Amino acid sequence: MTMTSLRFICIAIGYVFGMIQTAYFYGRLKGIDIRQYGSGNAGTTNTLRVLGAKAGFIVLFGDMLKCALAVCLVGFLFSSAYPEHVYLLKMYTAFGAILGHDFPFYMKFKGGKGIAATCGFMIAFHWTFIPMFLIVFLLIFNLTHYVSLGSLALYLGFVILLMFEGEKGLFGFGAMAAADRVEMYIIAIVMTCLAFWQHRSNINKLVNHTERKTYIFKKKNAED
Repeated sequence: MTMTSLRFICIAIGYVFGMIQTAYFYGRLKGIDIRQYGSGNAGTTNTLRVLGAKAGFIVLFGDMLKCALAVCLVGFLFSSAYPEHVYLLKMYTAFGAILGHDFPFYMKFKGGKGIAATCGFMIAFHWTFIPMFLIVFLLIFNLTHYVSLGSLALYLGFVILLMFEGEKGLFGFGAMAAADRVEMYIIAIVMTCLAFWQHRSNINKLVNHTERKTYIFKKKNAED
């Protein structure tokens, strides 16, 4: 099997997992289409604001789990046959999962913003990314209560740490590993650009000081 075909297979695996829209299905169980309420986003934050903390945690866990499972499945399938490329393949899988989450075809390509799925990817990708997730996102969110700001900072932290760990040799040494690292960096930058694009309205609100804050255990949260 060629690396080109493996890339597409991993994206497809990720996309299938990513299309499991936790917020949408949970909302349907409660008799609503979550996209018709609040910010209209099928993700953790909007679910939290519309349906409460319990619903928000369920959606967060579900969206993290689906991406983590996709990444772990690819690791299980290809780590023995392609050990030198397994991290690159996991990156493609995560990218596919985020595309599936953000743009599920059966929901007319209207999904979420991919942050919870990205957190699941970081946890399954390598343990060194877990402290960064906890420190960067949770610290900024707890200080500002802006989910969008914490999310965008998380992506920037991810790219920086990926490059730092990559150049330290986490993903291997040699010409082949170097080529994979560059490709991984490009994918990470593309994922970051997508996250910023998905948060473009939030960025505008942050700049204009009109972004709404989110409080996890507050019964009623303001809309995005």
